[in-house]
Amino acid sequence: MMAKILVVDDEPDLEVLIKQRFRKQIRDRQYEFVFAVNGTDALSKIRESEDLDIVLSDINMPEMDGLTLLDKLGQANPILKAVIVSAYGDMENIRIAMNRGAFDFITKPVNFEDLDLTIGKTIRHVAQTRQTLKAIRENNILRMYVDETVLNFMNRQEFETALLKNETIEATVAFIDICGFTAITESEQPNVVVNMLNSYFDIIVKEVIAQNGYIDKFIGDAVLAVFRNEFHLDRAVDACLAARSQIEKRPPDTNGPAFHPKVSIGIHSGEMICGNIGSESLRRLDYTVIGDVVNTAERLHQVAENGQIIITESSFQQIKHSFQCNKLKEVTLKHKSQPVTVYEVIS
Repeated sequence: MMAKILVVDDEPDLEVLIKQRFRKQIRDRQYEFVFAVNGTDALSKIRESEDLDIVLSDINMPEMDGLTLLDKLGQANPILKAVIVSAYGDMENIRIAMNRGAFDFITKPVNFEDLDLTIGKTIRHVAQTRQTLKAIRENNILRMYVDETVLNFMNRQEFETALLKNETIEATVAFIDICGFTAITESEQPNVVVNMLNSYFDIIVKEVIAQNGYIDKFIGDAVLAVFRNEFHLDRAVDACLAARSQIEKRPPDTNGPAFHPKVSIGIHSGEMICGNIGSESLRRLDYTVIGDVVNTAERLHQVAENGQIIITESSFQQIKHSFQCNKLKEVTLKHKSQPVTVYEVIS
C-alpha cells in the first residue's frame, strides 16, 4: 500500500532533491510526496488530504515554524506522525520537538539512507495505529452498538449467547494504579502525558495477558484486570508482581519529565456479575464485571501505598503457601460494617 508523505520545508531545491533520491519508491508506488513551504501551508495540505501518513518537517520556516506545527498536528490529524528534519539538532530543540509529539528527529545535512529507514519505521507505526483503531471500531460495533442492523449479519442466537450473556462468575479482580501520575497531567503537554501513560499500560497489559487475564477497562491512570478459571487468584498475584517489577525497572522517559513510576494494587477474589452494562437507549453497552468484589479491590488499592500489593485475609489464606505476605493492619473500607485485616504481597 502506498504511503503518503507531507514534506514541509521552505528550501526551494528540497522538492527536486526528494524526488531524485526517492525516485525508485515513487516509481514503484511505495511513496507519494506532497510538499508545503511552511506550517500554515502544511495545515492546509493536511485538511485537503485526510490520507496522509507522516510529516517530514523543518524547524526554521517563515510564517509558522516546525515546532508550532507540531503543536497543531494532533488537532489537525491525530493519526499523523511527524519526523523533524532540521539543521538545528541541539538537545534543546530535540527535547522540545519530542515533548510536542515528534516521532523522531533527523539532523541536516540529511543522510538519505537513515531518512529512508526512519520513514519506513514511522509508516509501520502509523499502519499499526490504524489497524488498532480499526479493530477497536469493529469491536465497539459489536460490543457497544448492538442493534438489528448488526444482528442481521450473523446468527442471532449464537451471537446473543456469546456476546450478551450475563452471568455470575468466580474470579479475581486486580485494580492497578500508576501512583502520582495525576501531577504529570497538570504540568506536561497532552502528547507527553498520553505517550507516557500508554507505555506504562503496555507493560501492565503484557503481564496480565501472560497470566491469561484480560483487561476489563482503563480508568484514568489505572487498569482493572480480571482473571477467571483455575488458579485465578494465583495468576492475578503473579501478574501484579511482574507488572510492579517491570514498571519500577523502567528508566525515566528521556522525552518527558523525570518520573519514576510505582504502582499501588488492590486484589480481591469471589463471586461477581459479568454482563453488558450501559444504556440501551444510547445503544452503548460495556461488557464488564460489577459487584462487591470489584468494589473491594478498588478500595484495597486506595489503602495501598506506593509499590504495595494489598489483599484481604481470605485471599491470604488461599495463597500463603505460594507467596510471601506480610500482615499489615485492620482497615475500615467504605460500606463495610466491620474492619478488614489486610496483607501486603511481597514476593
